[in-house]
Amino acid sequence: MTFEKLRGIICAQFEIDEDAVLLTSNILEDFDGDSLDLVDIAMSIEDEFGVEIPDDALETMTTVGDVVSYIDAHLE
Repeated sequence: MTFEKLRGIICAQFEIDEDAVLLTSNILEDFDGDSLDLVDIAMSIEDEFGVEIPDDALETMTTVGDVVSYIDAHLE
């Protein structure tokens, strides 16, 4: 369920098809993202899941799977 919601956020941010988003996808490299995109995604995650993502944690997440793991570990 977390992956599906996150995939929707990523698809909206990068205007891509859901089939392009895999757990192994690198957010910056595979979707031509930048640091501003990561901040926007983090804000959307905070709104959708109620999980705060500090900047230092955000910097360590490179794949969609990394983000899913972080969200699942910090859900209330």
